[in-house]
Amino acid sequence: MSSPELLLSNQLCFLVHRLDRLINARYKPLLSALGLTYPQYLAMLALWERQELGVGELCEILDLDTGTVSPLLKRMESLGFVERQRRSDDERAVTVRLSEAGRALEEKARTVPGALASCLLRSEAEYGELKALLSGLIERLDERACGESGL
Repeated sequence: MSSPELLLSNQLCFLVHRLDRLINARYKPLLSALGLTYPQYLAMLALWERQELGVGELCEILDLDTGTVSPLLKRMESLGFVERQRRSDDERAVTVRLSEAGRALEEKARTVPGALASCLLRSEAEYGELKALLSGLIERLDERACGESGL
């Protein structure tokens, strides 16, 4: 028999993995109704907040590399939700902005966070506590904060 520290059920990483899968499964029908995948939804959230972003900025916000974000944006552009444009001062840099359809989609998406929260959480206080706990964990584990000294 394995020691308790090696039991799968005792691993925080496995609990986070399961939670991620369950949350994505709950999001799927909500986002399908909007014509979005979960990664596209995250990009749209960032764009609804800022209206226009450089691809590099979006990569940083989403914590994804350009190899992941570029095809995502290409698909979103083909769906008519965003417009991509090379910057005139730097041809290598691309700016992404919401299209009219992308702005209109924001209104339809307003129900998504509440629908998911009502399924996950019992109260606004619990939401605040969980958000604070997760934000603290992310801050501590972020390699920019942890440095190279440990995990």
